[in-house]
Amino acid sequence: MRTSNLHASSFRDPSGTVFLDNGIVKRLINPIYFKQYQALKESGFFNKLFNNNLLIKHEEVSSSDDKIVIEPEQIPFISYPYEWSFNQYKAAALLTLKIQKYCLNHGFSLKDASAYNVTFHKGRAIFIDTLSFDFYKENTPWRAYKQFISHFLGPLVLARYHGAAQLQLIMNYSDGIPTKTISSLLPKTTKLNPFLYSNIHLLAKFESKHNEDESGKIKETSLSKNGQIKMIDALYDYIKNLKLKETTEWEDYYSNTNYSNDSFKKKSEIINSWVEVVKPKTLIDIGGNDGTFVRSISKDLNLALVTDIDNNAVDHNYKMAKENDERYMLPLILDVLNPSPAIGFNNKERASFIQRIKVWNPDITMALAVIHHITLTGNVPFAMSAEFFATFSKQLIIEFPKQTDSKVERLLNTKGEFKEHFNFYNQDNFETAYLNFFNLIEKKQIEDAERTMYFLKIKNA
Repeated sequence: MRTSNLHASSFRDPSGTVFLDNGIVKRLINPIYFKQYQALKESGFFNKLFNNNLLIKHEEVSSSDDKIVIEPEQIPFISYPYEWSFNQYKAAALLTLKIQKYCLNHGFSLKDASAYNVTFHKGRAIFIDTLSFDFYKENTPWRAYKQFISHFLGPLVLARYHGAAQLQLIMNYSDGIPTKTISSLLPKTTKLNPFLYSNIHLLAKFESKHNEDESGKIKETSLSKNGQIKMIDALYDYIKNLKLKETTEWEDYYSNTNYSNDSFKKKSEIINSWVEVVKPKTLIDIGGNDGTFVRSISKDLNLALVTDIDNNAVDHNYKMAKENDERYMLPLILDVLNPSPAIGFNNKERASFIQRIKVWNPDITMALAVIHHITLTGNVPFAMSAEFFATFSKQLIIEFPKQTDSKVERLLNTKGEFKEHFNFYNQDNFETAYLNFFNLIEKKQIEDAERTMYFLKIKNA
């Protein structure tokens, strides 16, 4: 196996490595993990998790005395915790606790509880680290408890008190937000809450002290299996009942637009007619709010990423997708002016959003009612936004609101003395910039609206 085929984060786990084989993700299991793997396999533990959609399915493709290779079900797009909405993050936390409880009842335990062990696939949170399971040892505490607090409970509680943007702090702490940091950011009144005091503030105190003796051995405490299950249940109940207390202008965006009902319908018809030509299996909607326009498209889609900067809009989309069993829908948080960067050791462990989109290579990109925000809020020239979309778009459906559009007028009025600088914001300049990267297939004016729709195809595809 060539080193270049190894996944960039695979060096962290001595139990095995993730690698690419002709574009297929596979996992090599080292002899150090053979005993656990065989026990998990032969006991039917893996199959039970597969059948309950808790763990990504895999097949064993080869085995020898020195290695076992498994091929997991392929996940088209891996999302990371800092791209999840509040309720998606909750779902990932509850999944982890559910698996740990199941482990305890079957003689196993999760040896780590990283949020990066979870992603979203076919409409639900799914655990993807097959080698995270170890044998349970009687009267030992959950070794991954502290990691669960720093990866899951801490970020969620911070979001509860300070807003969903706190969830993105995990981007700066690949090993989880330190409990001391979480404790310092929470209101002092939370120390009066017995649950938060014991699971965050008291833990932060212990973290500040030496947790090793002079021999370097980690000090261990004793905890019965029943005691650990009660702790898991308490964590589960608390997180399940967590609610976010913030509202935004975007969560009910489509009930407060400057479209008439007829123009809104016409816009949807234009989009659908163009999408029908492409017949895409994969799609990304940049700034897609709650997924309204994607839902109007034929359900032949295998996967649709609907991204938005607003947590409440993404949460609403996630809730509707669950209720409607829309397994093709993947709502994600994305600031188009600051997409998720590559992070981790050597900036390679977690690929940037753009890198992942380019590899996924969706059939069609939609950017509806977003170009004026990119240009007038972010001060991004048309040439730069055109280049941005060209890096991952085969076909692009993009909406251009004119200067006379009320939303554009509002943004221009915020520019004060620099308003004249933005006179470049017009259709001619937009078309000139975008047609350097794309060929124009068709453009249509939306009736009764100061907006034009463009259907573009990348040049030299």
